[in-house]
Amino acid sequence: DILSRGAFDELLSLSPDLIEAAAQCGTKSFQMMAGAFDGRSVTAELYSYEGPFGVGYGVLSFTPGGENKGRHFLATDLSQPATQSSTADVSTQVDPYIALARKTIEQYVRTGTKLDPPTTLPTDMTEVQAGVFVTIHKAGALRGCIGTIGPTTNSIAEEIVQNAISSATRDPRFPAITDAELDDLEISVDVLGAPESIIDKTDLDPQRYGVIVTSGFRRGLLLPRLDGIDDVDNQISIALQKAGIRPNESFDMERFEVIRHE
Repeated sequence: DILSRGAFDELLSLSPDLIEAAAQCGTKSFQMMAGAFDGRSVTAELYSYEGPFGVGYGVLSFTPGGENKGRHFLATDLSQPATQSSTADVSTQVDPYIALARKTIEQYVRTGTKLDPPTTLPTDMTEVQAGVFVTIHKAGALRGCIGTIGPTTNSIAEEIVQNAISSATRDPRFPAITDAELDDLEISVDVLGAPESIIDKTDLDPQRYGVIVTSGFRRGLLLPRLDGIDDVDNQISIALQKAGIRPNESFDMERFEVIRHE
């Protein structure tokens, strides 16, 4: 809809969480194209669109017109203020979950060594097991997100260390984070509750529950409370796309709650 209307201002201001959840692979290319049309009128025409196998294919044309001072999109500041102080000492941060993730990333990026969780951490981090997702943003844009559905280590603290390193250096969508970026990172940690099977979508609420869809060996997960994911059908659709499951295939669903630290 955005492209068919030539609404490049909306394209440039899409929520990073929505882009990540939709598993996009072409947004940045279209944003570059929008820059090429900056300051000009554009006639957009949609010829066809289909979404087989969870992947969308569209055919459109964009014809440049004359100068249009109301379409200077490059002058728009799309960056968002950081939610954490870039100069904050992680040892003084109130939330130990965020402090541990940040310290882990900093040490691994700078030295290539894995942080041993401090012995002074709260017992709910050292004596409890759970799946954990570590999400990294930079200037409001997703920079990495890796997690585990269930526990794969001996404690939440170890899970945070493992997934913080993976999110910073092994997310296949992004290059590894560099030393120069460390002060600009915004980090959140989601601790997942145990999944429970559900019968149908009436048991879901995207503001409260995340969803896991499974068909055979294919599995997709979507966290709750993501910007732009406001209804259950959209939540399920994106989870199916992430798993590579067609909407007309049979699949099982589970829901889970998270404790989010940010």
